[in-house]
Amino acid sequence: MTDFSTLTRDVSGSVLTPADPGFAEELAGFNLAAVHAPEAVIGAVDAADVASAVIFARDNGLTIVPLATGHGSYAPITSGIVVTTRRLDTVTIDTESRIATVGAGVRWGTLIAAATDAGLMAIPGSSANVGVVGYLAGGGLGPLARSHGFSSDYVRGFTVVTGNGEIVDATETNNPDLFWALRGGKHGLGIVTELRLALVELPEIFGGNLLFDADDIEPVLRAWVDYTATAPADVTTSLAIMRFPPLEQVPEIMRGKTMLSLRYATPGVDGAALPETLASAAQPIIGTIGALPSAQIAVIHNDPTDPAPSWTTGGMLSSVDQDFATALLGLAGAAAQYPFVAVELRHVGAATRTDVAEGSAVGGRDADYTYGLIGILAFPGALEAVTGAAAGFRAVLAPWIAPTTTINFAGKPTPETVAAAWPAETVARLAKVREQYDPAATLAG
Repeated sequence: MTDFSTLTRDVSGSVLTPADPGFAEELAGFNLAAVHAPEAVIGAVDAADVASAVIFARDNGLTIVPLATGHGSYAPITSGIVVTTRRLDTVTIDTESRIATVGAGVRWGTLIAAATDAGLMAIPGSSANVGVVGYLAGGGLGPLARSHGFSSDYVRGFTVVTGNGEIVDATETNNPDLFWALRGGKHGLGIVTELRLALVELPEIFGGNLLFDADDIEPVLRAWVDYTATAPADVTTSLAIMRFPPLEQVPEIMRGKTMLSLRYATPGVDGAALPETLASAAQPIIGTIGALPSAQIAVIHNDPTDPAPSWTTGGMLSSVDQDFATALLGLAGAAAQYPFVAVELRHVGAATRTDVAEGSAVGGRDADYTYGLIGILAFPGALEAVTGAAAGFRAVLAPWIAPTTTINFAGKPTPETVAAAWPAETVARLAKVREQYDPAATLAG
């Protein structure tokens, strides 16, 4: 049994063990399926707290892992130390340099609001509820991916606690190897306490989403496949086949139904219109696509905001065609039986294919599409059901699945998913960076 009394003296935040009140609450995150029970949880209030926790873990032979919003929790943490960073929640914006300084506990909604107040825009993910740091550490593909690239391309620097407990800055010129790794390398590289992110001028976008009934899933999917083959480089689209539960909380028009959500986004509104290929595919039940303040970008995907016991996996697709559409409809069409609440496709490519000049560890730049499978673990046997069905999906879609993916879409980190998240040379380089900055392998993941 580890004695945490010395750590209690060294940190300003809380140090909680399983016997302490508030232990479970401190560890609660967005994914309710991951109920963490480490030896201790540290509620950090500054970078010094994080450094003290890392040094303690290293000196006591323990692993340590950060936890912000819990969106990236795929499995329970049952050993070592967890350091929560949600209290590092400040945002400051330098309007002259157009740089936002963002704490490790900040969510995208908070950052977008602050940037909007300054007349600027951050290039976000699909959800306003996700943590900024965790998302960017994995690269990040959002509603503006084709026009603006991976969100991590806009990071200009990190303040990070290494596996030795040192607080360092990682930029293009200071610890450049660590900076390279943190933009897309995700795990085991350090605990980021703050980052600097470049903002853009983008007051409006042309975007939104349309919801189609089950009978229209096939024509809309096939129209989308045709459209993406020649889509303009500044238009990002996606679609999701969604199964809405028969619950009172769900609007009646969607309750208990299988439907398709089509999402569309392009920067600026002058002359923008929904392409005829998509507009003529079917009549939507509800939804709008039109001029939209950038501050409301999260309505395009309309991701859930309430915690749930969720499970996700996915990856990249090299291409899609009508044979792919036929295969997917057999798996997830209106009449298909499967345990997922959403089967999603995104069109990326264009700007995502171009790396930053100094290089980054982002995986998946060679692919033009993503796929994602989302399940809710709400009944006995649900985990076995979704993992088995996902294997079946991957087997059928194998001709179109890209050899490498991007780590934010890979789901639970395993040796197999990590190896597939980057090209082999990137995996090898990341291993060297981890060994340099965390020689004792104190940082979990």
